[in-house]
Amino acid sequence: ISANRTAQAKPFTDKVNNLLAQVGMPNAQLKVKIVTSSLNTYGIDEIDFLFDANKSNRFEPLHKVASGGELSRLMLSVKSLVAKKLQLPTLIFDEIDTGISGEAAKQVGIIMKELSAGHQLIAITHQPQIAAKAAAHYFVYKHILKDKITTSIRRLNNDERIIAIAQMLSGEKPTAAALENAREM
Repeated sequence: ISANRTAQAKPFTDKVNNLLAQVGMPNAQLKVKIVTSSLNTYGIDEIDFLFDANKSNRFEPLHKVASGGELSRLMLSVKSLVAKKLQLPTLIFDEIDTGISGEAAKQVGIIMKELSAGHQLIAITHQPQIAAKAAAHYFVYKHILKDKITTSIRRLNNDERIIAIAQMLSGEKPTAAALENAREM
């Protein structure tokens, strides 16, 4: 197991780092540090994921230095690699787009769209660039039913979907420009 982990560390980080560049983080790098420790349930390795967001060559533990947006894009990169190897039928991305916008959100949407060719993807998002790539768009809402707050979900038709994406772009009352942009997306 230890030899396999060591052998896979470099190819794994190369693939992740390539995906990080694709999602708008060309200067970010992940590094896997494997240190031999005493035998335990997980083998003889102690594994740390180190991160450098700015090509500083100062790799620090991921949990200490990565921002929310960096973690989101890193998790998408790792999940997409895992999904290709394990043939997972369904992938759930709960606000994987935290802390990103613009071109980075567009690239995340492209990766998710590619993943959807072989997997069912469920994404909870507030990013129009990601929502627009979906095959189906569902609206989650809360309402009062018999004096209790209830959460419901319904699939949006094409016109409702355009309005929802336009609202993501410009607020509750979308402008004509936002509606046109939503149609284009």
